[in-house]
Amino acid sequence: MRQDIISLLKAQEPTFSKGQRRIAQYILEFYDKAAFMTANRLGKAVGISESTVVRFAVELGFDGYPSMQKALQEMVVNRLTSVQRIEVTNDRIGNQNVLDMVIQSDMEKLRQTGETVDRSAFDAAVKAVLGAERVYILGVRSAAPLANFLGYYLNYMFNNVHILTASGASEVFEQIVGVNSQDAVIAFSFPRYSATTLKAAQYCRSTGATVIGVTDTKLSPLGECSDHVLAAKSNMVSLVDSLVAPLSVVNALIVAIAAQKEKELSKTFQELEHIWEEYHIYEKQEEST
Repeated sequence: MRQDIISLLKAQEPTFSKGQRRIAQYILEFYDKAAFMTANRLGKAVGISESTVVRFAVELGFDGYPSMQKALQEMVVNRLTSVQRIEVTNDRIGNQNVLDMVIQSDMEKLRQTGETVDRSAFDAAVKAVLGAERVYILGVRSAAPLANFLGYYLNYMFNNVHILTASGASEVFEQIVGVNSQDAVIAFSFPRYSATTLKAAQYCRSTGATVIGVTDTKLSPLGECSDHVLAAKSNMVSLVDSLVAPLSVVNALIVAIAAQKEKELSKTFQELEHIWEEYHIYEKQEEST
C-alpha cells in the first residue's frame, strides 16, 4: 500500500469508531513516535486494548499491525528532523543497553538485506562497471564515506574513477558535465534523501549513462531513477544513519569486480608491495620468537 497513511487516516476518519478515532488522532499528532511503537504500546498510549489496535490496522486495509507499522515507518523516515530522530530513539531505547541494541539492530539490517537484495541487479551492476569507460561514484553528506570507500578500491582497478562527495549541486554538476552513455554511475542515497544526489543521478541517466543506485528501497527517489537498484536496509539509529548493510553491499561489489580483474590486480599489487616496502608505508610487525 503506497498511499500515504496520514492521508488514509484523514480520509477514513469519519467512519471510525470512538476507539479507532483515538488511535488515528494519536498517529496524526505523534506519527514520529507511533511509527516505532508495538501494538501493545500504542494501545496503552491511547487507553485501548492491543487487539483493537490490530483490528484497526486490518480495517485500514493492511495484512496486520506489522504491515501498518512498516508503512508508517517508510512514510515518516524521510520527514523526521535530527531532533525528532533523537527523541524517537531515546523513547525506543528506554532502559536497554545502547551498545547491545545498536549491534542487534545492525545485525538485523544485514540479515534483511541478505534476504532481499536483487542478485540479478547486483550482477548487472558488476558488468556495467567492468564495461564502463569511466566510473563516477556519487555520495554526499552522510553517504560520502561509502563513496570514498568504494572509490579507494576501484582506483586500484581502473584508471578513470571519479569520486563525487561535494554537497553543493553546482560542484557536482561541474564534475559530471561530460558523462555519457559509455559511463557507469554508482550513487548512494538514504533517508533523509539528498536532493543533490537525486538531481545528479537523473541528469546522468538522461545522458544515457548506466546509473546504479545503492539505496534503501526501489521506491526511494534514487531507486526510481536508477537502471539497477541495490537495496540495503539503513534505518535510523538516533541522528546516525546506519551504513553497516550498505557497506556490506559495497564490499561485495569490490570483491566481485576484483575477481574479474584478478590478473591485472595481481600485477598492480606486486608493484605496490615493492613501493610500500621501499618507502616504509606500513609498520612492520616483528615476528615473535
